[in-house]
Amino acid sequence: MVHALHEAVDELARAESFKGYGPYTGYEWLAAEIARHDFAPRGITLGTDEIFISDGGKSDSANLQELFARECVVARGGPDGSRVPGLRRRQRGGRPLGRRRSRRPLRRMVYLPCTAENDFQPALPERHVDLIYLCSPNNPTGAVATRVALQRWVDYARAHDARILFDAAYEAYIVDADVPHSIYEIEGARAVAIESRQERRLHGLRLAYTVVPKETRGRFADGSVSSLNALWHRRTAIKYQGPPYLIQKAGAAVFTPQGQKQVRALIEYYLENARLIADGLRAAGVAVYGGRNAPYIWLRAPAGVTSWDFFDALLTRAHVVGVPGSGFGPSGEGYFRLTAFGSREQTLQAVERIRAI
Repeated sequence: MVHALHEAVDELARAESFKGYGPYTGYEWLAAEIARHDFAPRGITLGTDEIFISDGGKSDSANLQELFARECVVARGGPDGSRVPGLRRRQRGGRPLGRRRSRRPLRRMVYLPCTAENDFQPALPERHVDLIYLCSPNNPTGAVATRVALQRWVDYARAHDARILFDAAYEAYIVDADVPHSIYEIEGARAVAIESRQERRLHGLRLAYTVVPKETRGRFADGSVSSLNALWHRRTAIKYQGPPYLIQKAGAAVFTPQGQKQVRALIEYYLENARLIADGLRAAGVAVYGGRNAPYIWLRAPAGVTSWDFFDALLTRAHVVGVPGSGFGPSGEGYFRLTAFGSREQTLQAVERIRAI
């Protein structure tokens, strides 16, 4: 990947190979590699014009909200790191862009608690919702959605004319063979789901993509139907310049044999860190979750201790920094997130410090 970055810089430094403004939706050759490597092996066929390359999953999660109306009801499972606050704009449930602008408060939110008591799996809403945020593998809990669970969500969305925004930023960390990497492995998902992936395999570089199948439709207030793919393409062309050429070159290098080998080694390194943290804390009697199909470890704070008080204790007594669970929503209170993104030496040292307090 570093070699690809150097190659791209050399290309841009020569007049004969200089690249002007690239496609707003990303280069087709990168989209083709994504379709070929990330989806085709799982029986998913995508056109390059269904893949929109961007500078980050956070950007896409926020910008996709512009396709949906301020009035629609949103279901969000929590705790969750998906960027939901600030939802606004113009589409009602599968219903896109209308001309009327509402001055009413931002969308109605249906919060679906995810705790150890329900295995961190959000239940289906008991009422109609228009838009559903799902994240698997989940940040912060490390929980994954099973095939059966995702089928329930897709069936619900089809029955209620809802749309799913599926955050699969950490799918590369999935090791269990029966866990879906993409929502499009689920029958009927192409009609109701938009999937975003952060290219976590390029640490330090901002590259992501969002898949909007052509079958995914929305309905205007007057009942007419429009393609969300076409609307997202229009929004992207109007408001976005596309990620830099050299970053996309590095993204394509991920799919070379050497790139795949390097990526796998890096992921295995972080997953081993996660295992060491989880096993070490469990041996000390701490209730630990996640850390298998995701690089995050979700642990329960001692009884009666808030997540922020636990943060203070770890910082002052163990000199270890993590994230208080309450920062991820109401269901995160009493929990705490640790990350496996560190060196092996730092990871082992942190575990011993936590066990010692």
